[in-house]
Amino acid sequence: MAEQAVFEEHRGRLWGIAYRITSSVADTEDALQDAWLRWQALPDDRATDPRAYLTTMVSRLCYDRLTSARARRETYVGPWLPEPLLTAHEPQAGPEDRVALDESVGFALLTVLERLTPAERTAFVLHDVFDVPFAEVAQAVGRTPDAVRRLASRARRRVRDEAPRRTVDRGEHRRTVEAFLSAVVGGDLEALLATLDPEVVWRSDGGGKVVAARVPVRGAEKVARFAQKLTRAFDPSKVRFHVWDVNGAPGVVFVDPADGRVVVFAFTVQEHRITGIDCVLNPDKLAHLAGARSDTATGARAAS
Repeated sequence: MAEQAVFEEHRGRLWGIAYRITSSVADTEDALQDAWLRWQALPDDRATDPRAYLTTMVSRLCYDRLTSARARRETYVGPWLPEPLLTAHEPQAGPEDRVALDESVGFALLTVLERLTPAERTAFVLHDVFDVPFAEVAQAVGRTPDAVRRLASRARRRVRDEAPRRTVDRGEHRRTVEAFLSAVVGGDLEALLATLDPEVVWRSDGGGKVVAARVPVRGAEKVARFAQKLTRAFDPSKVRFHVWDVNGAPGVVFVDPADGRVVVFAFTVQEHRITGIDCVLNPDKLAHLAGARSDTATGARAAS
C-alpha cells in the first residue's frame, strides 16, 4: 500500500491542477478522492516518482471528467462560469498557496479555458502552468508527445488572443471593486457608471436554479441598471457585503443571513475601470462556501 504521507505531500499541487482542468470544486474533490483510493491500492514499489505518477493519475481523472462534462455544459441554462474559490485575506506565504492563487486560477482565464477542447486545456494547464514535461502530459491525455506539443501551442495562442487585458496592480483592482460596491449599495447610478468601462460585460450563472440573465449583459448603462436591479432583491438592512478574494483577486460576496443565499462576483479591471463582471448565483456552485454565510474572515474557504 502506498503511503498516505506521500499523497498528502502533493495534495495542494494536485488540487491546483484538478481545479484548473475542471473549474469545479466538486469535480476536483471527487478526482482527488478517486486518486487517493487508487493510490492506497498501489503496491509500494509501483510509483518510483510519486509526484509524476500522481500528477498523471489526477490529470487523467480530470481529463475524463471534463470530456464527459462537455455535453452537459452544452445544454446548461445560461452562461457557465467556474465554481468560485474564496479567501478572506492574503494567504500566508506557502509555495502551494502561491501556486493555487496565481493568475491561472482567475475567472477571466478560466473562462477562456472553457473554450478549449479537453485535450488542449489539459495540455495547457499541465505544461504551461505546472511545467509538466510533454512526455508526461501525453500519458494523461493518451496522445503522443508531439501531438501534445501541438495541443499546448494551439491553446497558448488562443489564451494569448482571447484573455482580456487586466490590471496587474492589486491595490488598483481592490479600490475599483470597492468603489463599485459603494455605488451599488448607495444607489448612486452616476458613481456606478464611473467604475464601469463603456464596453463592460456582465455574465450571470444561475444554472436555471435561480433567476439570472441567460445572455451576457453588455454596456455600462445596461450593466449598471442590471446591478441595481439585482441588489434590490436583497433586504439592505440585513444583507452583508464582503470584499473577499475571488479566485485570487478582490471580488465581492453578498450574503443574506435570512435565507442563506450567497452571490459571488469576480471582476476584471483595466485602468481603473471594470471591463468584466462574472456573477455566480447557482446554489450548486456555491454549496462549498458554507463559511461565507458567517460574518467572519475565518469562515472563508481558502483555495488550496
